[in-house]
Amino acid sequence: MKICACITEYNPFHLGHLKHLEYIKKTLGAEKLIVIMSGNFCQRGEPAILNKFTRAKHAILAGADVVIELPTVFATANAEVFAKGGVKVINGLNVVDGLCFGVESGKKQEYVSLATAMNNESKEFKRALKENLANGVSLAKAKFNAIKSGEHDEELISLPNNILGLEYTKATLLYDNPVEIYPMIRTGDHNDGVLKKGVTSATSIRSAVKSGLAKKTKGNLPPFVFEDIKNCVYPFGFEKMILAHAITTPAEQMAKVPDCTEGLENRIKALCKDNKTLDGLIEKVSTKRYSSARVRRILIANMLGITKDFTDECLKEPLYAKVLAVKKESMDLLSVIAEKSSVPLLTRKSDCDKLKKTAKNCFEIDVLANDLYNLATGGKANENHMLII
Repeated sequence: MKICACITEYNPFHLGHLKHLEYIKKTLGAEKLIVIMSGNFCQRGEPAILNKFTRAKHAILAGADVVIELPTVFATANAEVFAKGGVKVINGLNVVDGLCFGVESGKKQEYVSLATAMNNESKEFKRALKENLANGVSLAKAKFNAIKSGEHDEELISLPNNILGLEYTKATLLYDNPVEIYPMIRTGDHNDGVLKKGVTSATSIRSAVKSGLAKKTKGNLPPFVFEDIKNCVYPFGFEKMILAHAITTPAEQMAKVPDCTEGLENRIKALCKDNKTLDGLIEKVSTKRYSSARVRRILIANMLGITKDFTDECLKEPLYAKVLAVKKESMDLLSVIAEKSSVPLLTRKSDCDKLKKTAKNCFEIDVLANDLYNLATGGKANENHMLII
């Protein structure tokens, strides 16, 4: 395999991620590695604890050749849209041979088989899906129930990394020449909030940082990451911003946000004035049906002005590939991408002039996200910057 890609968040980059990159380079034998990485906001509906350029630098130092930003409209979305957006970026480059992702279980053919069945949305499937959703079943479980699920392993739609891996596979199959998928079995609990020795979850590292205990993560991070995180302060400045937008946004406007359905906007509006902290509001709004991550995503999308209609438009229209960082020795890869890519490659401010309406509006949301991140953290990161490392 010449060029492999992975879709990531690196919030933050830890020893488990390092194993993943080593697997791609050593076991899969990839000559080049392209990382598609979330920007300043992530899929759990939270700001990243380090800005996107710092995290892109960590990816390059760990072995990546190029880091490309996953547009904010996708990075802050549910698993299906997150995966579709990441694969869309990869497909637009026209140079990637394979996509490698971490999973809790399952083999390649199992993912391909279930993804193929789920993508085949017959009238019978759609009817069964609607019935399952009406009964309060999660989207992944509802789709699983809507097919002949006895032929497939339910773990593929029950565990968080498996769910995302299945969505990646489904997304690759939407294209005429899908990239090969390479599921890698990962260790550890993706959602475990307890800091462990060695490989631990990103959740536990973020929890330590949020509690002012960043220095306790030294044994969980590569040295070059720990140097940037040891004095890191969680970006609490966003909490008031997010709450202010929740209070000031009319319910009818909030209803246009992705995943804000079934009158959830009214529940948020009714509770936001009486809950003075973001965590307090999310705890009150969340239910078994509406997960805290879903509520967080809704609130972030509301702050950034992301609507479902615009997200759908971005999935259909050509966008761009914004380069955050490149290894100095891999500059030639950028030339190859620029030659073969079906979308503009953004490496400097003037490249943005190539963007058409949808792509331009999508990029402006990335700019807004960067500006708000700078405001909340006191940073000075320039959206048009590209690191050469």
